[in-house]
Amino acid sequence: MRTYLKQSSQREGFDRRAVEATVAEMLEAIRADGDDAIRRYARDLDKWASPDFRMSEDRIRQVERTLPETFKDDIRYALKQVQDFARAQRETLQDLTIELRPGAVMGHKHIPMKVAGCYTPGGKYPLVAGSIMSAGVAAVAGVPRIVGCAPPRDSDGVYPQTLFAFHAAGAHEIYAIGGVQALAAMAFGLVGMPAADLIIGPGNPYVAEAKRQLFGTCGIDQLAGPTETLIIADDSVPASLVATDLLGQAEHGPDSPCWLVTTSRRLAEATLIEVEEQLKTLPTGEIAGKAWRDYGEVVVVETREEAVEIADEYASEHLQVMTAEDDYYLEHLSNYGSLFVGEATTVAYGDKGVGTNHILPTGRAARYTGGLWVGKFLKTVTWQRLTPEASRQIAPVISRISESEGMLAHAITADVRYAKYAPKNE
Repeated sequence: MRTYLKQSSQREGFDRRAVEATVAEMLEAIRADGDDAIRRYARDLDKWASPDFRMSEDRIRQVERTLPETFKDDIRYALKQVQDFARAQRETLQDLTIELRPGAVMGHKHIPMKVAGCYTPGGKYPLVAGSIMSAGVAAVAGVPRIVGCAPPRDSDGVYPQTLFAFHAAGAHEIYAIGGVQALAAMAFGLVGMPAADLIIGPGNPYVAEAKRQLFGTCGIDQLAGPTETLIIADDSVPASLVATDLLGQAEHGPDSPCWLVTTSRRLAEATLIEVEEQLKTLPTGEIAGKAWRDYGEVVVVETREEAVEIADEYASEHLQVMTAEDDYYLEHLSNYGSLFVGEATTVAYGDKGVGTNHILPTGRAARYTGGLWVGKFLKTVTWQRLTPEASRQIAPVISRISESEGMLAHAITADVRYAKYAPKNE
């Protein structure tokens, strides 16, 4: 039995129909007018007046010279963590060759996509680490051409830290362009970009909707909404730490849900008090406080089984477990974007560079997909090769199945091989 001590007062943070209509209008204009439309939207929305969008090598070198060494070392550290994990994932994906029957050989190959378009948003926070998560993993996958896009921060273009991170991660070209127009430019191959096979990266509702409408023109990683976090905790952890981690994710935006599921009413009540206390001094408390007030939830359950049931029902982007029975939850939980096990493991580590990817499913999509990983940049394609003897053996089966469907031309392709490969003495 679940008891809500606090429940979300809102489920929709924006007018989805208005967003759909606005994005559709923008994409239609870009399809019709190409580069001219991109420049118009960039001027009006990004305040970017330059006819060129690509960041020059001189600008990249200048940024690299002027950024603090500590920052650059931190980015390189996080990049190595993410790429080492992606490389280990890649090593689990082996090409396959198998002879199912004598003379019938088939298999699969993992082939990198040719062009990946990686988007890093600006918004309230320039999510520098996003460039590592997208371009850095694409590089490990072996994508030969990686395009990075981020909104211009000022007249110099991309936020310097983001520019450095994109370059360090392996982006071959980087453009100062944001929002819907950035996704469209990558998908259609405009303003000097190659047309992307896959576009990747989080963003605001307009960016997410642009990806949805562009799917089919190119592939997408996933449709990401506001950041979510769910914590399962018990009396083994202090309420102050639970509150800190809830607010650590709530600061993403005023529509970012943060949920606590606990077997301890005492912890639940103490966490409610702690959140309010910490909001008084939290530098980003205005944003985090609104997210907590409108989307925060605290649920008390009687058993660990109920906690698992609720967590799987919510299927949250981030799922954090801080209990005396962490291994139980690691074994039994099913629906999450990424799981953070134990009080020593905060979600911020995954966000910024512990090694796993922070581009994760939201809106209960974790029921059917995981987050971005090296395999997303690979196509797993099958092949087959038959000897004449194996071809003749399977031909009658394929012919009869084809005839049962009324597909007689299919049947003939099998029949002619049956006849062609007949033994000489028949």
